[in-house]
Amino acid sequence: MHTSEFEIDSLAAIILAGGNGTRLSSLTRKITGKDTPKQFCSLFGNETLLEQTRRRVALAIPPSRTITVLAREHEPYFRLMHTSTPNVIVQPSNRGTAPAILYALLRLIKLGHRGVVAVFPADHYVSHEHRFMLHVQAAAKSALLHTDQLVLLGVRADKPESQYGWIEPAIPVDFHAFDLSAVVRVKRFWEKPDPKLALELLRRGYLWNTSVIAGTARAFLDIFARALPQVYGSLAQLIPVYGTAREQDAVGRVYSGMEDYGFSDSVLSEFAENLSVLPVFGLVWNDLGEPGRVFATIDQLGYRPKWLQV
Repeated sequence: MHTSEFEIDSLAAIILAGGNGTRLSSLTRKITGKDTPKQFCSLFGNETLLEQTRRRVALAIPPSRTITVLAREHEPYFRLMHTSTPNVIVQPSNRGTAPAILYALLRLIKLGHRGVVAVFPADHYVSHEHRFMLHVQAAAKSALLHTDQLVLLGVRADKPESQYGWIEPAIPVDFHAFDLSAVVRVKRFWEKPDPKLALELLRRGYLWNTSVIAGTARAFLDIFARALPQVYGSLAQLIPVYGTAREQDAVGRVYSGMEDYGFSDSVLSEFAENLSVLPVFGLVWNDLGEPGRVFATIDQLGYRPKWLQV
């Protein structure tokens, strides 16, 4: 099926760059000589993973509608990112992806955004970035039509990966037909299954969750209110102080008593009825969460980065 680009004037983005990346620390230490969080490390070429992500997102969503979420403990690595602007959020500490997404979403709402939001981790490899962002636009269009749904981007699994989230679609996915409109409902979300179960999910043809998600601001808020009502209430009540001199202290008090919450295991796993998935076609995607995936990506690229030549 022939596809064309379309514009969604209200599409905004959240880039998650507050993680510690501890599983990759041995590799980033080799590259930089210190425990550099992976999102601030140049694994391929001269750009850091965060810079690559911001550039990729900008292919479809302008920087003026993109919020990057960081963590205060990483300040030495992002000091030059103009953190006083409303498009950068510095969390008091990393409390997982769920609070990071919610905090950024509420800041977008304070800035007047009421449309579709797409969420992007800052530590992924994508082989064809323009094609990937076409998928993001298609997911956003579906979210705009089905305002109660969060639309996940899912890729075809090729091994029994037990550290990914897996998506069980309600109907089988035909990967022989490139179709950017092939959004299907999610029957179940499986977060980090054990190796035996992962092998069975692979056999059944289920998808890997890329953690790239699109949905209306209202759909995100509704699912947060049900899944994490205390976190939602604590951060939502601070909307009046967002963008003021009181924001940092107020958010710091909330974060000081907050536990860690992953968006996949605390939210997606609990509310599959509010999830749809758009299969990703025609590109290679990799979550660079551990050294083996980095080296696999290097093999796919067919060249040796400078740090491997030393």
